[in-house]
Amino acid sequence: MKYSMKKPNVVFIIADDHRYEAIRSSGNAVVRTPTLDALSAEGTALEGMHIFGGLTGAVCAPSRACVNTGRPIFESMIGSDVSVWEHSVNIRPDVPLMPQTFRDGGYHTYAVGKWHNDKGSFARSFAGGDKLFFYGMSDHDRVPVQPFDPEGRYPQERERISEAFSTELFTDAAVDFIRNHDRERPFYLYVAYTAPHDPRTAPEPYAGMYDPEAIPLPSNFMERHPFDTGDMEVRDEKLARLPRSEAEIRRHIADYYAMITHMDAQIGRVVSALKDQGIYEETIIVYTADHGIAIGQHGLMGKQNVYDHSIRIPFIMRGPGVPQGLRISAPASNIDMFPTLAELCGLRMPSGAGGISFVPLLEGRERLRPVVCTAYRDVQRMVKDGRWKLIRYYHSPVTDTGTDRIQLFDLEADPWETRDVSDDPANEPHIRRLAGELQRWMEEGGDIMKEVPVLPA
Repeated sequence: MKYSMKKPNVVFIIADDHRYEAIRSSGNAVVRTPTLDALSAEGTALEGMHIFGGLTGAVCAPSRACVNTGRPIFESMIGSDVSVWEHSVNIRPDVPLMPQTFRDGGYHTYAVGKWHNDKGSFARSFAGGDKLFFYGMSDHDRVPVQPFDPEGRYPQERERISEAFSTELFTDAAVDFIRNHDRERPFYLYVAYTAPHDPRTAPEPYAGMYDPEAIPLPSNFMERHPFDTGDMEVRDEKLARLPRSEAEIRRHIADYYAMITHMDAQIGRVVSALKDQGIYEETIIVYTADHGIAIGQHGLMGKQNVYDHSIRIPFIMRGPGVPQGLRISAPASNIDMFPTLAELCGLRMPSGAGGISFVPLLEGRERLRPVVCTAYRDVQRMVKDGRWKLIRYYHSPVTDTGTDRIQLFDLEADPWETRDVSDDPANEPHIRRLAGELQRWMEEGGDIMKEVPVLPA
């Protein structure tokens, strides 16, 4: 793959709660996402992208840290005690971040929207920004935002409540930056939406776009999950009544799709701004999310689990050096995003990162990871190789929740993860093989659960 001497611009867009399958080009025939579909057709979609995991119910914070550090959460955060909130949010001050590396490499780095990690890591990463949001969530029409602070302190008294809808607010700021940037210097623009996170209150005409009665229920809809996953009382799980009702879940999905379609239209405005400025072809655009979400699948509502609906995320990339119309199913982790973009832009990756550049996948040269794994708190671990998926559940001595057991799914025969086949003696070799891969991953990443046997006694 050849690169031009001029470094490409980068627009890195990350959404909140957008699961992989909720895009038309990913096979969902109901949701409308023309902008993302076009970006996918013009570039590459990595269909096997998964999150590394999270240490608390607010999975978005550690997941975004993994994206921006290229490291496992156990190595990128200031600690890994699941009972300490700061350990899931604050990035170690000695760990270089993706925007920081682009800044050191000559890029003008600019941020818009949500930064759910510590303000110190933000300050060393960005040289500019606007409409900055340092929390996990808010009402979409009352977002507490700040302008860029050259001193990097961002005290709460600088916040102002914006009544513009969050997705439009952040898009306005991104478009303004694109229109006014210095053409002589490459830029790295980080656009972090809070959509389609609840409250799922898309503005008109999007709010009524999807008829709940016409929404098909997913094949793995359940009235309730059959056992304790270790986090059944988290906020997200209380957004719908138990047992889950078909009508209520259809309404939630309709609202979710409305948020996504509205966000897709706003991403279209970013694309149009790049085209208007004549820099679309020299810009790498990335679209991804911090995690997915259940919304009725497996009887769950949130993302505090390791089923595919919660850990598998979209990853679409188009621009210089990116093949057109390519769909890659190979396993990948969100810690791989940083090294990939660094290689595409000719930047030296900081030492110590655990992520792997998947540029060789773009070139069709090799499969990089035999498996991909995910961790959630001290109660769940997951490993999958493309066809077979093993989930390990633990009972947590910290919270006295969770179940000591495993699940095994044949994703080729059962992509919705509805039939646990771990009791079939014929599958014992798959269980042993995947357990060995998971143990290796846990040891290499410094997992807090690495001393506990992967397979229950």
